[in-house]
Amino acid sequence: MPSSRPARRVAAALAGVLLVSASLSSSVQARELSVSTVLSDAFPWGQAAEKWADLVAERSDGDLTLRVYPNSQLVNGDQTREFSAMRSGLIDAAVGSTINWSPQVPELNLFSLPFFMPDVEAVDAVTGGAAGERIFEAIASRGVVPLAWGENGFRQLSNSQGPIDEPADLEGLKIRVVGSPLFQDTFTALGANPTQMSWADAKPALTTGAVDGQENPLSVFDVARIDQVGQEHLTLWNYMNDPLVFAVNRQVWESLSEQERTLLRDAAEEAGAWEIAMTREEEPARLAAIQERGVTVTELDEAQHQAFVEATEAVHDEWGPRIGEAIVEAARSDMQPD
Repeated sequence: MPSSRPARRVAAALAGVLLVSASLSSSVQARELSVSTVLSDAFPWGQAAEKWADLVAERSDGDLTLRVYPNSQLVNGDQTREFSAMRSGLIDAAVGSTINWSPQVPELNLFSLPFFMPDVEAVDAVTGGAAGERIFEAIASRGVVPLAWGENGFRQLSNSQGPIDEPADLEGLKIRVVGSPLFQDTFTALGANPTQMSWADAKPALTTGAVDGQENPLSVFDVARIDQVGQEHLTLWNYMNDPLVFAVNRQVWESLSEQERTLLRDAAEEAGAWEIAMTREEEPARLAAIQERGVTVTELDEAQHQAFVEATEAVHDEWGPRIGEAIVEAARSDMQPD
C-alpha cells in the first residue's frame, strides 16, 4: 500500500497557504485613516477626534481605524494648511476649525463675524439650519466631505493691562490673533493693534510682553494656563464662535463601502454631539477655576455689549459679500425665533 505521507505533506502545505492567504486578506481589508487635529486630547477638541476614532474602531471591529495626529503634526504645525492638505489627499480626515479652514472656504467666515451669534442657541440654529447646509455644500464643493459639527466654543478676550468693558479700553493694545484677515479687521475696528502669530509663538510673546493680549475659548485659556503668562484680565464677550467640522477627503470617502461611510458619519455625529455637550457643561467649572487662580473676570452688560456691536458694524458691511449675502441672510433667518 502506498505511503500516505506525501498526501499529508501536501495537505499541510495547502493548509499553510490558505492560512497565509486568509491573513493577507484580513490585512488588506483592514484600513487606517489619518485624522488631523490642532489640539491634543488635553482639550475638548482633541477629545472629539479621539472619541470619533474609538467609536469607529469599536463598530468596525477594527476593520476601519482612525489614527489621530494632534498638534497639527501632519502640516508641520501650520494649522491654516490643514484643509488644503486634506483636500489634496495628504491627510485622510480631520476635525478642524472653521477659523483655520476659512482661507480656503470663505463661507466659514460666517462664524467669525463679530457679535453675530449671541449664544449657543443661535449657534445651534445656524449649524442645524439652512445656513449650516449651505456651508456644508461649500465645503463639499472643494473636494472634502463634511460629516458633522463639533464645537471649540465662544472666544473670550484676555490681556495683561487691565479690565476691558468698552472699545476704548482696547486702544493701542497688541492682541495676538489667528491668521485670518477678518480677525485683523475686527480688532483694527476696535482700535487695537492685531498681531498674527501661531499659538507656538503666542505664549512666549505673551510671557515677554511683546503682545498684550489674546482671544481664545475658556477651555484653551484654562487647559493651557494662559493666566500663567501674564493674562490676568479676562472679558467674557462671546464675540464669535468657532464650530468644529468632522470631514474626510472626497477620494478617500468614495473609496469606502456604503457601510463604512454610514459608520464613519454616524460615529462623527455621535462624537460631535458628545463633545459639544461636554464643552458647554464644563464651562462654569472652568470659569470658576480661572477666577480661583486670581484672574479678574469682566462680564458685559447689555449697553456695554451693544457698544462693541456698533464699533464693528463696518466689518459686517465689508465681509458680508465675501462670505455670501445669501448665507448671511439664511443665518439671520435661522436665528429668528419660531
